[in-house]
Amino acid sequence: MFLLYVHVSLCVWPAECGGLFDASKAGYITSPGYPLEYPPHQNCHWIVTAPEPSQRIVLNFNPHFEIERLDCKYDFIEIRDGTSENADVLGRHCSNIAPAPIISSGPSLQIRFVSDYAHQGAGFSLRYEIFKTGSEFCFRNFTSSSGMIESPGFPDKYPHNLECSYMIIAPPHMDITLTFLTFDLENDPLLVGEGDCKYDWLDVWDGLPQVSPLIGRYCGTKIPPEIQSSSGLLSLSFHTDMAVAKDGFSARYNMTHKQVSDSFHCSMVLGMETGKISDDQISASTTFYDNRWLPRQARLNNDDNAWTPSEDSNKEYIQVDLHFLKVLTGISTQGAISKETQKSYYVTTFKLEVSTNGEDWMVYRHGKNHKIFHANTDPAEVVLNRVPQPVLARFVRIRPQTWKNGIALRFELYGCQITDAPCSDLQGLLSGLLLDAQISASSTRDMVWNPGTARLVASRSGWFPAAAQPLAGEEWLQVDLGVPTTVRGVITQGARGGDAGSGATTDNRAFVRKYKVAHSLNGKEWNFIMDFKTSLPKIFEGNTHFDTPELRHFDEIVSQYIRLYPERWSPAGIGMRVEILGCDIPESCRGCLYILDFTQFCFQKAEITHNWIEFGAVLHFETFQTHALRAPSSPPPAELNSYLYLDASLKTEQQRARLVSPVVVADTGPLCLLFSYQLWGEAQGHLKVLLRDAHNEETVLWTLKDDQGPVWREGRTILPRSPKDFQIVVEGFFVHGTRGHIWIDNIYLSSSIPLKECTQPFAAFSPENPGEFDYLMMQYPLWSCSLPVERKLLAVTWDPILVTIIVMSSLGVLLGAVCAGLLLYCTCSYSGLSSRSSTTLENYNFELYDGLKHKVKLNQQRCCTEA
Repeated sequence: MFLLYVHVSLCVWPAECGGLFDASKAGYITSPGYPLEYPPHQNCHWIVTAPEPSQRIVLNFNPHFEIERLDCKYDFIEIRDGTSENADVLGRHCSNIAPAPIISSGPSLQIRFVSDYAHQGAGFSLRYEIFKTGSEFCFRNFTSSSGMIESPGFPDKYPHNLECSYMIIAPPHMDITLTFLTFDLENDPLLVGEGDCKYDWLDVWDGLPQVSPLIGRYCGTKIPPEIQSSSGLLSLSFHTDMAVAKDGFSARYNMTHKQVSDSFHCSMVLGMETGKISDDQISASTTFYDNRWLPRQARLNNDDNAWTPSEDSNKEYIQVDLHFLKVLTGISTQGAISKETQKSYYVTTFKLEVSTNGEDWMVYRHGKNHKIFHANTDPAEVVLNRVPQPVLARFVRIRPQTWKNGIALRFELYGCQITDAPCSDLQGLLSGLLLDAQISASSTRDMVWNPGTARLVASRSGWFPAAAQPLAGEEWLQVDLGVPTTVRGVITQGARGGDAGSGATTDNRAFVRKYKVAHSLNGKEWNFIMDFKTSLPKIFEGNTHFDTPELRHFDEIVSQYIRLYPERWSPAGIGMRVEILGCDIPESCRGCLYILDFTQFCFQKAEITHNWIEFGAVLHFETFQTHALRAPSSPPPAELNSYLYLDASLKTEQQRARLVSPVVVADTGPLCLLFSYQLWGEAQGHLKVLLRDAHNEETVLWTLKDDQGPVWREGRTILPRSPKDFQIVVEGFFVHGTRGHIWIDNIYLSSSIPLKECTQPFAAFSPENPGEFDYLMMQYPLWSCSLPVERKLLAVTWDPILVTIIVMSSLGVLLGAVCAGLLLYCTCSYSGLSSRSSTTLENYNFELYDGLKHKVKLNQQRCCTEA
């Protein structure tokens, strides 16, 4: 019987990948395995029909939506308006933003889900039901700069049994402000505290629902406070039960440009005195019995008493929820004079406690001991205490330690948003904008602690590696930002772990004390952030508590992949949650060709001889957008930056499509130019890399022609050091306009690949063009490189004396002893010249390493250039 059950459960799996459904009763359709990763090679097909010809069907998607996002070419969900294969397409969707509601025009819909061999995500879940007026407003995405969000049916009562989702999606460098105008949801008569909603409620998330941090849960008739988000995505989830319905809510949102100044100082008022921090955000352990000393009266300079607890004790505290993770840099305090008795009360010392979730608290330390802040000496004076080491926190507690006559406190908090600093945008781990598939690790302990849980603050667990006692530098956590980005910092946090065998979450709280940071543009070649004092990889100070985040800045780098290598950690082991800080690359440098030691070259617009091709024509050129071209017979190359895509046709016959870099300054290099390409078809395609000098004269550096097959290949060639400025030109053209294509992708320069490997896997020129490299060296006789001795003849020009030796040797048969004497004389002369002109520099080779020059002692090996 047990074996039969197992057999049946395995056979059920294909049924999840398609079927016929009746919409007379609402139901759900999910991708196979949801919410875990869907399998590769899926082609699922569902048909949903309504019982009556006059009825229509509505599909509402769960906000937890994650399908590979490459222009919906490889993985996607497609909805058609009817059962025919030729029915109109209502939408094809991918990425991690759930589609808006989809409504059929008739009584049927078909749904198709496709996945390829790589990059799976969580997939999708959707609810199908008969369309009713108002239900289309239950799931909406908002992208305009301002707008209104209302509950379904507003201002009439909202329907029962709703699970609605609204997402406000802002472009880069924009903040979102949400202001509620009306609010009336079913209230729990036994409501104990803020957020204790039992029947109907509205959740507000700082990012994707269920993934990002929950800002607050609201119900009843009290209007929620104004909410500001800097994560680029603000979400609302609206839940109603089957009983009482109320009028619902309406809210207005606005997007505003962030004001970032280079003279930025993190000492802004956070809002106790101004009221920006609402009464609902202030709470306390207890309050004095007569309700005249409430937490909301603890605002700095409030003229009506202050906060006082029910008894004077160092166990009492007052607490502020800042709604978002912020940098806390200072606290101002005041006492109070009682309005009733005219007696003075004030706090003389206090401790500070911080938390990111309101549950796990850390007492602020300065050194090894708890920091005691000295407060007031009278009830009216304002005393400012700066936090010696600014701390990241969402929840802040002040816990009085000593006082005069009794505890009475008014205060203000100072600090800033993390994103207020230049180039410090959160890159999407906290908000959920980065997919789980973009977070990876060297190993993982269990599904509970996989890399997808390594999201700063948002995750309640975190990433743990498989090994209980790993070696330093052995494990790593990696983030793929999707496109090359300017990165200038990381935020790290510890994790709540457990037993690897049981899989149960315990109080095993781990964090990383020290770590290294590596970066890469292609996920293959890595460089560490360097310590310029020691010329070694920089060791960053990590966390001292598993909940409290730590922010570390470094000089700006351009990178798509970031890796953190733990070096030292807590006794509980390695546990990490992270966020990356950075910003988009400036518009003036879009479509850049990046050297991996931080030098940048930006591609200019695509050009085609005698005819400019605009975007959308046969030649496609994009600057700095995520793009990958796939061939079914080979895996795709890593996504990088500029690309060229040219199809053979009568329009492109004999037309030369080009990518042109800006000027490469003199004395740059030697470097290795790498690119991926496909050269396919019968159109006799030609692919070239050329060098253009200041007079627009061009010299071929690398060339290939004719059909190489519809698979991705890698091209490599050396860019030697030049004393003159030049440009790099990548060119493709077809001799005939028949069938074929030229694809060029992932063009970049590397200083870390050994130059002896830079002609692999292909020689610099195809066999039919053996003389072009010699011609290049005649055109640029002063270029130099640092090749090993065994390959140096490829890059040297013939020395005149050496030419004389060779010529004289060829006449040796006729001249005999005379030529032998002349040969001996020339050889000695050449040796003497080399000896006299050599310096101590010939014993060193200067190599670029993470943008720094380091002397590397050679074993009496000269540079390959002697011209």
